[in-house]
Amino acid sequence: MSERIPRIMQLLPDWAEPWLEVIELGLQITLIAFGAWVLNVLFRRLIRRLGASYSLPAELMMGARRVIGLVIYAGATLLILDRFGVSGTVLWTAFTGFAAVAAVAFFAAWSVLSNIFCTLLIFTTRPFRLHDHVELLESGDKLGLKGQVVDINLIYTTLREEADGQVLQVPNNLFFQRVVRRFRSAPSRTGVSPDTAASADGR
Repeated sequence: MSERIPRIMQLLPDWAEPWLEVIELGLQITLIAFGAWVLNVLFRRLIRRLGASYSLPAELMMGARRVIGLVIYAGATLLILDRFGVSGTVLWTAFTGFAAVAAVAFFAAWSVLSNIFCTLLIFTTRPFRLHDHVELLESGDKLGLKGQVVDINLIYTTLREEADGQVLQVPNNLFFQRVVRRFRSAPSRTGVSPDTAASADGR
């Protein structure tokens, strides 16, 4: 490598020789920034394809794009600072401090993150869909929350009760903690579906 530098200096004009180190640093920074941009574009396309394949909500895809972009550009910034001669110890100390703060924030917002993750599971595993009639059983056959699914967002699933039309906002992680009963059609107030009642009358 040391033999190549004098050869490169012979190819450069006289005025560029004092600026060789600056030019090399500029090329390294440009390559790092370009690589970060390419990675960000590739991950955005991957998230877009996953969202189209699994019908993920736009809010979830937007959040994923922002988090990935933040991680990629933060890593590129650390690499650029390293090229400027910033001590690796300083960078490691800053990274560990940021990781500690992020871990505290993660545990503080665990319930919110749990609901967001359960939203992803609802859209991928499909235990129920929009406009389905569902019931969350308390224990055994004991009646619990019941209604029609009218909305699913990152935190709550909104159920409209059949009796009085009131709406219930149920945390998404609750659907993975209890037994969920799914009806093919709207259940009656007595808890028996119309299809079951019609077959009983026919007897």
